[in-house]
Amino acid sequence: MYRQSLKNAINKLVIALPLCFVSHLSIAQQADFEQDIKIVAKKQATDLKKRIASYSGNVKITQGSLTISADLVQVIDAKEAENKKYLAQGKPATFSQQLDNGDTIKLQANEITYSPYTSTLVIRGNAKVSQQDSMVQGDVITYNLETEQLTADGDGTGIVTTIIAPDKKSKKTTEPESEKEQ
Repeated sequence: MYRQSLKNAINKLVIALPLCFVSHLSIAQQADFEQDIKIVAKKQATDLKKRIASYSGNVKITQGSLTISADLVQVIDAKEAENKKYLAQGKPATFSQQLDNGDTIKLQANEITYSPYTSTLVIRGNAKVSQQDSMVQGDVITYNLETEQLTADGDGTGIVTTIIAPDKKSKKTTEPESEKEQ
């Protein structure tokens, strides 16, 4: 009986975690994507033949509330849509964006790769995804923006760490019972 209850609790956590935690990536502020993209870096190099733009040295990319900071960012605009990708590398590379509900989602890793063809975001090397007081940390975290599915693989120790903060209850202002009676 106890074993079945524990199994049910674990199954609920595994199902609920991606839904309650990182699914918010899909409701990022849509207004961000209507803003200009600003890229600041110490150096830019573009290979027009290979269709690769590289930005290096304290790279900072902003678009509305979306911010990416990295040592190197590459935009690989391949002729075949399935090969197009965006790559950010750093110690760590970071991504943050304010969501429609006002929360901020933060990603950090040695490498952040986004593949628009598969709607997949892969962060690897000291990977961490956090929102408010909740967090998932491991070596490789993969998130599919369309299916809202997340997988995390352990770090060098083979461990994935997940912290789920309790829901914060709204504070109701009530008078103490002794004041109500007077």
